Amino acid sequence: MTTTTTTTTTVTATRSISCPIDPVRLSSRNSQLTEMASTSQGHFDAYEALDLTEFAKNHQPWWRKLFGEETRSAGEKRSVATQLLVGGITGWCTGFIFQKVGKLAATAVGGGVFLLQLANHTGYIKVDWKRVEKDVKKAKEQLKIRKSAQIPNEVKSKTEELVSFVKQNALVTGGFFGGFLLGMAS
Repeated sequence: MTTTTTTTTTVTATRSISCPIDPVRLSSRNSQLTEMASTSQGHFDAYEALDLTEFAKNHQPWWRKLFGEETRSAGEKRSVATQLLVGGITGWCTGFIFQKVGKLAATAVGGGVFLLQLANHTGYIKVDWKRVEKDVKKAKEQLKIRKSAQIPNEVKSKTEELVSFVKQNALVTGGFFGGFLLGMAS
């Protein structure tokens, strides 16, 4: 002997709006909602459950198919397209920012030199050219001394790290430099 239990649910829709509402329209909407709830109440068993994990595995977006899986260890390489795209985008952003900052710095330095020359010419400041010449000679001698000395070990180790990174990540580095040049040109 099987027992079937039927449950009826009443749905009430309420509105809280400051504008006047039509009571006939509201009551018809309430009756529609009540009818929909009562007719669909007993039919849940007729539908099949959808496993979203299987659906997600089989229906991946195009960018995930192009760039590969995201679940990989840190040591594994990404696909060629991903490496070039990441390198290109970061290179373009770096080149674009470098271009803007470079223009600003060049304008500031050039403007500063121009203002100093203008102030010197009009007599606002007096430049001691003998002292400037003496300081330039002193700086040249220090550069010659440093040039003859060996490169520090710290600089050598950082250079070796950089060369190793470039060799291991040739695609990212190539994409970066290409993007950097495009960023500088834009």
